[in-house]
Amino acid sequence: MSVFTDLVGQSEAVDILKSAVIGDGVAMTQSWLFTGPPGSGRSNAALAFATALVCYEGGCGECSSCKTARYGSHPDVELIRTEGLSIKIDEVREIIMRASWEPTLSAYRVIVMEDADRLTESAANALLKAIEEPGMRTVWLLCAPTLADVLPTIRSRCRHISLQTPSNSAVAQLLISRDGIAPDLARQVARLSQGHIGRAKWLATNPEAVTRRLEAVRLALGLRDVGGAMAGAATLVEWATEQAQAQALGRDEREEADLSAALGVGGTGRGAPSGSAKALKELEKEQKSRTTRATRDCLDMALLDIATAYRDIITLQLNSESELINEDLRNEISALAQSSKPESMVKRWEAVMATRRTLNFNVAPLLAIEALLLNVKF
Repeated sequence: MSVFTDLVGQSEAVDILKSAVIGDGVAMTQSWLFTGPPGSGRSNAALAFATALVCYEGGCGECSSCKTARYGSHPDVELIRTEGLSIKIDEVREIIMRASWEPTLSAYRVIVMEDADRLTESAANALLKAIEEPGMRTVWLLCAPTLADVLPTIRSRCRHISLQTPSNSAVAQLLISRDGIAPDLARQVARLSQGHIGRAKWLATNPEAVTRRLEAVRLALGLRDVGGAMAGAATLVEWATEQAQAQALGRDEREEADLSAALGVGGTGRGAPSGSAKALKELEKEQKSRTTRATRDCLDMALLDIATAYRDIITLQLNSESELINEDLRNEISALAQSSKPESMVKRWEAVMATRRTLNFNVAPLLAIEALLLNVKF
């Protein structure tokens, strides 16, 4: 099975990547930029391409090179993920240093950076220099939501691969064939996730996540007064915080234990080595940043879910034949479609999108969500 098999709905991009690997009409360049909406699989496409580049068969999916690259243990493929708020210059300098190493087993040394849009300005400028003068066998694969999220000087030096949101039917079929999800459930979560493959799988394997999503949408549709908006904002932030902390709990404890053991903290002898307190403090800072990012990501997903309700209302108001995303809430959505105008729904949708952008900056999430819900209450 090819490493590109799971890239559903991306036939044009896959053809370009395959041609580049084998040198069939598409020149192999050393810098690539993958863009696409959330869930389109831009990081998966970049990793599949990296895997194909280090595979002697062009991405067979079965050899040791493919398997180790896929699971992050291939010596010539480095996957850069950040769960914090940004990628700072010190991290980029370390990446650049490693990128200059010669490949050990393959023709290329491939660096996959999943969140190039989170580079600080100084980090982006440092990366630009590395992309302008890459090593002879180094390939950079950058991922970002849109071209506008990357410095013009960086994107101008990259081959651009644009990914599309896969259709609901394609996502459902992937869940059925790859993950063994029941067909009815696969179709439901594909519709609810709007083509976001990772979210669809999460909903399919976590029934409580489907329930929480339903509650968030119902909360937004039921806003009628200031008190309800304020209480609703507190509820959404609380849910997001709980989910982020649940994701971090076990991982943070393991990281602290592993670092303490590596530093010799708690061992016998003269006590903790010099610098151990600073290292533990840096880890704590990183974990806090990661939890903050996860909380905002959870809020962002809740806002996207709420936006789907406004989309469904507009769908009914315009007598469109498109299916409702929130079919389970058809009664509530129909009632609001009859008692409101499309213009007001569009304004609510735009307010949600503006708040999503606001959450990318250093703002208090609760204040941002309170302002939004006061603005969209019925």
